[in-house]
Amino acid sequence: MVMSTRPLISDQEADVLAGALRRRSLLGASVAAGGIMAMPVGAFAAASAPEAEITVDQARTAPIPIIIPNFGGGLGEKIAEVLTNDLNNTGLFKVMPGTTTSGTPDLATSKSMGAHAQVTGSVSGGGSSVRVEMRLWDVLSRQQIQGTAYTTSAANWRRIAHIVGDVIYQRMLGEKGYFDTRIAFISRSGPRGHQRTRLAVMDQDGANARMLTTGKWLTLTPRFSPVKDQIAFMSYANNRPRVYLFDLTSGRQQILGEFEGISFAPRFSPDGRSVALSVTRNGGSDLYIVDLASGSRRQITSSGAIDTSPCFSPDGSQIVFNSDRGGSPQIYIMPASGGGARRISYGQGTYGSPVWSPRGDLIAFTRIAGGMFSLGVMAPDGTGERIMTQGFTVESPSFCPNGRVLAYCRQSRAGAGGAGFNSTIGMVDITGFNDRILPTPEEASDPAWSPLNG
Repeated sequence: MVMSTRPLISDQEADVLAGALRRRSLLGASVAAGGIMAMPVGAFAAASAPEAEITVDQARTAPIPIIIPNFGGGLGEKIAEVLTNDLNNTGLFKVMPGTTTSGTPDLATSKSMGAHAQVTGSVSGGGSSVRVEMRLWDVLSRQQIQGTAYTTSAANWRRIAHIVGDVIYQRMLGEKGYFDTRIAFISRSGPRGHQRTRLAVMDQDGANARMLTTGKWLTLTPRFSPVKDQIAFMSYANNRPRVYLFDLTSGRQQILGEFEGISFAPRFSPDGRSVALSVTRNGGSDLYIVDLASGSRRQITSSGAIDTSPCFSPDGSQIVFNSDRGGSPQIYIMPASGGGARRISYGQGTYGSPVWSPRGDLIAFTRIAGGMFSLGVMAPDGTGERIMTQGFTVESPSFCPNGRVLAYCRQSRAGAGGAGFNSTIGMVDITGFNDRILPTPEEASDPAWSPLNG
């Protein structure tokens, strides 16, 4: 790999961003270093915890009533607010206000209110050493089922709220949560025909948005690394479209390989050691895999068509991609080593933007038929196709780490001079449930979910 000769941002800006954006090193680090330490509290032992008895399907039909009190004034109130929003936004919980902030709650009263679960919590200390304690109670069995204390700096209060939310989600539903994650996206501003596009990152709830590039060059398709604080994306920097890597720890970027054609549509392998991408040639494009350690590249398609949008299966053995080799854009699957591609999309219209679920059971896609965009999922063998949402434009699906929710881009039709155009990030459950718009500081597109704690 060759370092970019012209940075997308200055070194001074990179240093500032690095201090604000590094995250992975926080978990398990010492408090003095600004990390987050967690330890169990109370008689509860995680190893002996009962399994969740409520499934996601049950919670979707009847959201779980749960009491969330303030964890005290100041930071405690802020933590409770973020925690409440996280749980409510799933559509799987119905949060009820409470008054007991610590100690053993009156679970008989909670039961009479219709609650199935209750949280108690407190915040103590300040500055560089804040202790946040939370306990989760099963109201029906009248038992504490989780107890954890987190020690960190006050600056990490929002992350603590998300982490607590993930604990509650997993304890109640039996699946890992996804609240302590981020979304990379393209922030858009200005007139429809001359929009400024900036690579950006924010928390999964839309908070803490940070711009990573200045907007001087067109920027598209960010993708989070599954193992590093790193984003791959396409930039037209210096009027030459290529794929770059942006390091969130250092704030610096580098070009991913030097190709004669345009490189675009990057996607990391599950182990984070390589990136699959598309490279133009003679009116078409081929798929390549670039090794990040050595910079070596391997061509895996040569169909003479437009092959693009590669995405690895969770085990790294296969790649799903988009190709017009059959006459129209459709979805294909092949071994990650190349060869043996087979078509899996056979519905009406054209297909694109395939993305493999982290669970391995679904592939999300965009379909265009009858002048309408649809966002859907199908099994890896092409069966079970179903549509989750539709619109003038719905595209760029990205799964959250547990595979339960998809982020996507929703755009409205533009009138004369671009009037009425709007570009937003939507979120929808994989069943089509709880379709909603995520708040962003500007218009936004191209969402890409980070891994958990990423």
